[in-house]
Amino acid sequence: MKKLYIFAFKLKRNIISLVFLSFVVCLIFFSSSNISAAKSGLKLWANSVIPSLLPFFIAIEVLSQTNITKLFGKLFNKIMKPLFNISGEGSFALLMGILSGYPVGAKIAVNLRKNNVCTKEECERLLSFTNNSGPLFIIGTIGVSLFGSSLIGFLLLVTHILGSLTTGMLFRFWKNDKKQIQAYNTSKYDNKLQIVTYSNLGEILSESIMKSISTILMIGGFIVLFSVIISILNTSGIINIISIIFIPICRLLHLPNEFSNSLFIGILEITNGISLIAGIKLKQISINIIITAFLLGFGGISILFQVLSVVSKSDLSIKPYIIGKILHGLFSAIYTFLIINTFPMFNFNLI
Repeated sequence: MKKLYIFAFKLKRNIISLVFLSFVVCLIFFSSSNISAAKSGLKLWANSVIPSLLPFFIAIEVLSQTNITKLFGKLFNKIMKPLFNISGEGSFALLMGILSGYPVGAKIAVNLRKNNVCTKEECERLLSFTNNSGPLFIIGTIGVSLFGSSLIGFLLLVTHILGSLTTGMLFRFWKNDKKQIQAYNTSKYDNKLQIVTYSNLGEILSESIMKSISTILMIGGFIVLFSVIISILNTSGIINIISIIFIPICRLLHLPNEFSNSLFIGILEITNGISLIAGIKLKQISINIIITAFLLGFGGISILFQVLSVVSKSDLSIKPYIIGKILHGLFSAIYTFLIINTFPMFNFNLI
């Protein structure tokens, strides 16, 4: 018994080493399919992610060195405080997170914390609901390209935003310490933030570009990594084995068993998962749309690691983000279900 306990302890201590050792072995063993998957990931990153996100990252880095957050604070404080228990400056993260997509909302929340604009608790609340998928991805890629309908994309965008806002309202109670916030507000903006001027514009722009490139490279690395991981799991048949776990869940929700594979892949990485879900031919296409709404809200483990890499550079906890994304996925799916069953124009089921 004692030997078994020692073995279990050593295994637990070395689990990360064993996992990455297995990953290296699989890279060699499944090299052919892995190279193809890595190329696909790089293609997705170069053709879609860089053009859509890099300009946003540069603009956000520069804007964070201006008085824009202070302006947003004055304009939206009366909305943000009662709804989300966050000062008005947090509206910048919410708005940019909705307009641009993953992981912009999380990056702004971390910047607000680093610049001492919002409290730790406020920024953790922001993490729970501001890191969202962008309208271009939801309407263009998912709605038009995958489902062949801009109306489906619009429906998913509306329920995605509603799910985000509902999650934010629930998280208004996260670590609600009024005394701490009141004490903090007296010293707000007493920070070392370098405000951009004509004289230092070139310097700040250069720094913003370098920081943005670093972030975009990190995102590219995660996209390639998870493309290869999914390829290994698929080629080795592990996906089929793990997907068996999702079959009881599918039966509980009265879903066809075909969704078990795509649901697992979607939890790992949303683009591949949603692509598979959209390709499942059913007369009740509303099922595909509702599951897609959940995955969009949840974001996937790939996005989670992207956010973790950004958050790890601050004192913020990743816990509110994880809980928030689960709630966001559930609320988005519920709102999608209600709208489809309430408004006939959004009922795409074939009779």
